Amino acid sequence: MIRRHFFLVGAIVVLVLMVVAGGWKLTLGKKAGPGGPPGAAMAAQKGGGQGGPAGKRGGGGPGGMGGPAPVSVAVVQSKVFVDSIDVIGVAKGRQSVTLTAAATQLVERVLFTDGQAVARGAVLVELKDTEQNAGLAQAQARLVQAQRDYDRWKTLSAQGFASKTALDQREATYLAARADVQAAQARRADRTIRAPFAGVVGLSDLAPGALINPGSPIVTLDDTSAVRVDFEVPDRYLSSLREGQAISAKADAYPGETIQGRIAKLDTRIDERTRSITARAEFPNPGRRLKPGMMMRVAIARGERQGLAIPEAALSVQGDGAFVYVVSKQGERTTAEQRPVRTGVRQDGFVEILDGLASGDRLVADGLNKLQPGQAVRAVDATRPAGGQGGARAAGARPAP
Repeated sequence: MIRRHFFLVGAIVVLVLMVVAGGWKLTLGKKAGPGGPPGAAMAAQKGGGQGGPAGKRGGGGPGGMGGPAPVSVAVVQSKVFVDSIDVIGVAKGRQSVTLTAAATQLVERVLFTDGQAVARGAVLVELKDTEQNAGLAQAQARLVQAQRDYDRWKTLSAQGFASKTALDQREATYLAARADVQAAQARRADRTIRAPFAGVVGLSDLAPGALINPGSPIVTLDDTSAVRVDFEVPDRYLSSLREGQAISAKADAYPGETIQGRIAKLDTRIDERTRSITARAEFPNPGRRLKPGMMMRVAIARGERQGLAIPEAALSVQGDGAFVYVVSKQGERTTAEQRPVRTGVRQDGFVEILDGLASGDRLVADGLNKLQPGQAVRAVDATRPAGGQGGARAAGARPAP
């Protein structure tokens, strides 16, 4: 019993000694200061005053956080904007067709290669026509016999030895035999697939020995010397459309290129469901660069006008509103003041300004997400007009409301 109490008293003594030692260490740490002894803290303060990293962060000079922000500047100027109707259409060949067979038969010969330019009437595919040739020979033989009988009875009738009724019967037999020959020739012609117009054939997997059925596609044929584009225009713009009117189009496959064409035809009716009219445009296609099925962005010009313009990168959009940063002089400081604007159309990397700016105003050209209203700024390059380099950076701007 005494031994058990001895061990309990010893454990209490050890615990008290550990608590006292921990408190002593905490006291020594506070006297030495954070990061080491007192001398280390003083050395750190001296190092900051001698141009170390701490001195750079705390500096208020031109290169520090407290100095003016470097920005590029653009000037609001007048620009010509074109009012246009922008629609989307799909390119088609001047003439396009998918050739098929009119009968079930085996392929005898394939006389074209993929992508070959062919003339009108050129033979593309020949089907097996043994049976049709035999039928034609039989019909021609019957025609010869019928013609001989008719000629003989015609002579007898002229001499008065044959009745008019018998002559009419021989004439009918002769005409029927001639019609049979024409039918046999048509059946044999169905075994020859010809190009209905001059154009370029597409890709095909057809080979001799293949069995084709009526309606089965053989190969495509397109006349791509020019392309047609059908597009729909709201009926409220009907007064702006006329046949022969010049229009322009762009294809995503050839960025930066504008293709000139004309409106060839306007539909005779307006769609009651969409309240739009279908127009057909024609575009020249030198080099066969435009392909049927290609998406085309068509623009129909309605007139030109002058307006104030700024680079797209100088505009910032937030919700339903848009604003710019106007560079202004306030005493010795140059600041960027946020100003709401009302925008118009976008063209060629520029935005039309309808309200909020005046010609000659200086704007922050880009990097608007790094600025705050009223922040001091400093131009890092020569002031440029709105038609200068700012347009080249407009691709990153968000759409105007």
